[in-house]
Amino acid sequence: MEKRPTKLIETTLGELIAAASEVAFEYSDSDKEAYQMARLALIEILRKARLASEEWEPETPGGKSRYLH
Repeated sequence: MEKRPTKLIETTLGELIAAASEVAFEYSDSDKEAYQMARLALIEILRKARLASEEWEPETPGGKSRYLH
């Protein structure tokens, strides 16, 4: 299987949650459905980000970054 190119987006966790929530509330019929949709989207995004981060080398001293990669 061919490896797809990775696009790096630097963002904070707060920005990611806000964006997922905004889209979820726009496309859902109730608050409960929106929270569930945002939750599932964030789980998938974070799961994929963790796998992608295995190839990422931190640029900050001490290996800690305030960005999700």
